[in-house]
Amino acid sequence: MRATLERSNLLKALNHVHRVVERRNTIPILSNVLLRAEDGRLRLKATDLDLEVTETVPAEVRAAGGTTVPAYTLYDIVRKLPDGAEVALDTDAEGRTLTVQSGRSHFSLQILPEADFPDLTAGEFAVRFTLAAAQFRALMERTQFAISTEETRYYLNGIYLHIVASGDDKLLRAVATDGHRLAQAQIAAPAGSEAMPGVIVPRKTVGELQKLLESPDAEVTVEVSDTKIRVTEGDIVLTSKLIDGTFPDYVRVIPRGNDKVLKVDRGAFSEAVDRVSTIASERGRAVKLALGEGRMVLTVNNPDSGSATEELGVDFAAEPIEIGFNSKYLLDIGAQLRSGTAVFKLADPGSPTLIQDDDNPDALYVLMPMRV
Repeated sequence: MRATLERSNLLKALNHVHRVVERRNTIPILSNVLLRAEDGRLRLKATDLDLEVTETVPAEVRAAGGTTVPAYTLYDIVRKLPDGAEVALDTDAEGRTLTVQSGRSHFSLQILPEADFPDLTAGEFAVRFTLAAAQFRALMERTQFAISTEETRYYLNGIYLHIVASGDDKLLRAVATDGHRLAQAQIAAPAGSEAMPGVIVPRKTVGELQKLLESPDAEVTVEVSDTKIRVTEGDIVLTSKLIDGTFPDYVRVIPRGNDKVLKVDRGAFSEAVDRVSTIASERGRAVKLALGEGRMVLTVNNPDSGSATEELGVDFAAEPIEIGFNSKYLLDIGAQLRSGTAVFKLADPGSPTLIQDDDNPDALYVLMPMRV
């Protein structure tokens, strides 16, 4: 293989694919990135056997071929080269090393055969649809913070993507929950997605999608089977296994009859929670909200460091109520709200609270209270 390409193109592609590679691998080939040069293009591929990312960039190919090299080493080399440089990649005749040359810099890297590199893309995708990259990314961003990190309940370690009916319309909905909080976001179902099975997209895949879907004006093609999802944007292709499990019936935990309505300035509320939680204990992070007509008092008590209170003016006309929440969870939800006003729908101190934007019905959040 002999190919020359611009450092900026190679670095961008390596930045996308190398993150998939686990730094500690017992299987040497999984520490490598696959390079294949042909037809005026260089294709890069990395995988951890559950997730695979491929990107193709323009290159001057003088000899077609392929090989694999340590992903992080190649990334660090290219990252440290000067802007505007050209990078020449050349394998030796014996297939033992790859030479990386740029200006007066010269590196020789150990390689492993292309034939040993695993392929994750085999199989048919029954469902295929296209939507704006910004829409797909927003579904992930507005829900990913609620993904569970508890490995024993593995079916909660991702985002549940599925189609739901709303009257005569279909919606593409994303849901994540860790048992303490739930996040739900939805958009009009793109054409072709109506027959999509409900699938659970793993946490790592969600994180990579958020990083890969950079262009706000781009479109992405999503393909889904019972076991895999493939997302394509331009020259980038991400293929991932899905979590094999059944997502719980989340609809049952979304409160419908909460009649105590609180409206508060989102920014002022988040700032107040952030301030008073400064002295909250790391383990509990509890903040108490005391609600009365037209006012809210936020209180944190920590036996080890003291107490804090702050009062806010709010729109609240129901019976007074005191309720406690995890301050970090409140801040996470506040960061996802889009409008200037946050709406809390409460029932009692022991029941889940519904949180939404004042003017956006396409996302909602459910938060379990804490004892304070």
